[in-house]
Amino acid sequence: MIKYNLKCDNDHEFESWFSNSNEFEKLNKKRLLECIYCSSKNIKKSIMAPMVTATKSKGGDLNLLNKKLSNKKNELLRLRNYIEKNFEFVGDKFSEKAREVFYDKKTKRGIYGTANENEKAELEDEGIELLSIPWVNKDN
Repeated sequence: MIKYNLKCDNDHEFESWFSNSNEFEKLNKKRLLECIYCSSKNIKKSIMAPMVTATKSKGGDLNLLNKKLSNKKNELLRLRNYIEKNFEFVGDKFSEKAREVFYDKKTKRGIYGTANENEKAELEDEGIELLSIPWVNKDN
Protein backbone atom coordinates (compact mmCIF):
# COMPACT_ATOMS: atom_id res chain seq x y z
CA MET A 1 0.00 0.00 0.00
CA ILE A 2 1.15 3.53 -0.78
CA LYS A 3 -0.38 6.85 0.22
CA TYR A 4 -0.24 9.87 -2.08
CA ASN A 5 -1.07 13.48 -1.46
CA LEU A 6 -3.27 14.49 -4.38
CA LYS A 7 -4.30 17.85 -5.78
CA CYS A 8 -7.04 18.75 -8.25
CA ASP A 9 -7.00 21.58 -10.77
CA ASN A 10 -8.99 23.70 -8.26
CA ASP A 11 -6.09 23.41 -5.76
CA HIS A 12 -7.97 21.10 -3.38
CA GLU A 13 -5.57 18.77 -1.59
CA PHE A 14 -6.45 15.35 -0.21
CA GLU A 15 -4.88 11.95 0.40
CA SER A 16 -5.59 8.53 -1.01
CA TRP A 17 -4.17 5.05 -0.68
CA PHE A 18 -3.24 2.84 -3.62
CA SER A 19 -2.23 -0.81 -3.78
CA ASN A 20 1.03 0.14 -5.51
CA SER A 21 2.67 3.06 -7.32
CA ASN A 22 1.31 2.01 -10.72
CA GLU A 23 -2.29 1.91 -9.47
CA PHE A 24 -2.51 5.71 -9.25
CA GLU A 25 -1.32 6.10 -12.84
CA LYS A 26 -3.70 3.43 -14.12
CA LEU A 27 -6.77 4.88 -12.35
CA ASN A 28 -5.90 8.46 -13.24
CA LYS A 29 -5.40 7.60 -16.90
CA LYS A 30 -8.89 6.04 -16.97
CA ARG A 31 -10.22 9.18 -15.19
CA LEU A 32 -11.54 7.12 -12.29
CA LEU A 33 -10.04 9.43 -9.66
CA GLU A 34 -11.88 12.55 -8.58
CA CYS A 35 -11.51 15.32 -6.05
CA ILE A 36 -13.40 14.64 -2.83
CA TYR A 37 -14.36 18.31 -2.61
CA CYS A 38 -15.41 19.33 -6.12
CA SER A 39 -15.46 16.06 -8.13
CA SER A 40 -12.84 17.34 -10.59
CA LYS A 41 -11.22 14.49 -12.51
CA ASN A 42 -7.99 16.46 -13.18
CA ILE A 43 -5.87 14.95 -10.41
CA LYS A 44 -2.11 15.14 -9.90
CA LYS A 45 0.23 13.87 -7.23
CA SER A 46 1.35 16.58 -4.84
CA ILE A 47 4.62 16.86 -2.94
CA MET A 48 4.73 14.31 -0.16
CA ALA A 49 7.10 13.15 2.52
CA PRO A 50 7.53 9.45 3.20
CA MET A 51 6.42 8.11 6.56
CA VAL A 52 9.34 6.40 8.27
CA THR A 53 8.73 4.46 11.46
CA ALA A 54 10.76 2.18 13.63
CA THR A 55 9.29 -1.32 13.76
CA LYS A 56 9.58 -3.69 16.68
CA SER A 57 8.67 -6.70 14.59
CA LYS A 58 8.66 -7.26 10.87
CA GLY A 59 5.30 -6.12 9.48
CA GLY A 60 3.99 -5.15 12.92
CA ASP A 61 3.38 -1.48 12.16
CA LEU A 62 2.00 -2.24 8.71
CA ASN A 63 -0.48 -4.71 10.16
CA LEU A 64 -1.54 -2.16 12.78
CA LEU A 65 -1.92 0.53 10.12
CA ASN A 66 -3.99 -1.77 7.90
CA LYS A 67 -6.23 -2.61 10.86
CA LYS A 68 -6.72 1.07 11.70
CA LEU A 69 -7.52 1.90 8.06
CA SER A 70 -9.97 -0.98 7.88
CA ASN A 71 -11.67 0.22 11.08
CA LYS A 72 -11.96 3.79 9.75
CA LYS A 73 -13.34 2.56 6.45
CA ASN A 74 -15.94 0.45 8.29
CA GLU A 75 -16.96 3.50 10.35
CA LEU A 76 -17.39 5.56 7.18
CA LEU A 77 -19.39 2.76 5.54
CA ARG A 78 -21.71 2.60 8.57
CA LEU A 79 -22.15 6.37 8.35
CA ARG A 80 -22.90 6.15 4.62
CA ASN A 81 -25.47 3.38 5.18
CA TYR A 82 -27.17 5.42 7.92
CA ILE A 83 -27.35 8.50 5.69
CA GLU A 84 -28.72 6.53 2.74
CA LYS A 85 -31.44 4.96 4.91
CA ASN A 86 -32.46 8.11 6.80
CA PHE A 87 -31.93 11.03 4.43
CA GLU A 88 -33.23 11.97 0.99
CA PHE A 89 -30.69 12.01 -1.85
CA VAL A 90 -31.02 15.25 -3.86
CA GLY A 91 -27.92 14.89 -6.04
CA ASP A 92 -26.45 18.09 -7.48
CA LYS A 93 -29.56 20.06 -6.43
CA PHE A 94 -28.25 20.07 -2.86
CA SER A 95 -27.91 23.87 -2.57
CA GLU A 96 -31.43 24.49 -3.83
CA LYS A 97 -32.99 21.82 -1.60
CA ALA A 98 -30.96 22.92 1.45
CA ARG A 99 -32.40 26.42 1.09
CA GLU A 100 -35.92 25.01 0.78
CA VAL A 101 -35.50 23.04 4.00
CA PHE A 102 -33.83 25.94 5.82
CA TYR A 103 -36.31 28.66 4.89
CA ASP A 104 -39.49 26.53 5.11
CA LYS A 105 -39.60 26.00 8.88
CA LYS A 106 -42.43 23.46 8.48
CA THR A 107 -40.21 21.10 6.52
CA LYS A 108 -38.07 18.97 8.78
CA ARG A 109 -36.21 16.50 6.60
CA GLY A 110 -32.63 15.47 6.18
CA ILE A 111 -31.04 15.60 2.76
CA TYR A 112 -27.70 14.71 1.21
CA GLY A 113 -26.12 15.38 -2.14
CA THR A 114 -23.27 17.28 -3.76
CA ALA A 115 -22.27 20.93 -3.84
CA ASN A 116 -19.19 22.68 -5.15
CA GLU A 117 -17.01 24.96 -3.03
CA ASN A 118 -18.82 28.15 -4.13
CA GLU A 119 -22.23 26.67 -3.32
CA LYS A 120 -20.98 25.53 0.10
CA ALA A 121 -19.62 29.02 0.84
CA GLU A 122 -22.90 30.66 -0.20
CA LEU A 123 -24.91 28.32 2.04
CA GLU A 124 -22.62 29.01 4.98
CA ASP A 125 -22.89 32.78 4.36
CA GLU A 126 -26.67 32.41 4.62
CA GLY A 127 -26.29 30.65 7.96
CA ILE A 128 -27.14 27.23 6.58
CA GLU A 129 -24.98 24.65 8.33
CA LEU A 130 -23.72 21.68 6.34
CA LEU A 131 -21.30 18.86 6.82
CA SER A 132 -19.01 17.27 4.25
CA ILE A 133 -18.02 13.67 4.77
CA PRO A 134 -15.80 11.31 2.77
CA TRP A 135 -18.06 9.08 0.66
CA VAL A 136 -16.52 5.61 0.84
CA ASN A 137 -17.22 3.22 -2.04
CA LYS A 138 -19.10 0.13 -0.89
CA ASP A 139 -17.39 -2.17 -3.38
CA ASN A 140 -13.78 -1.22 -2.70
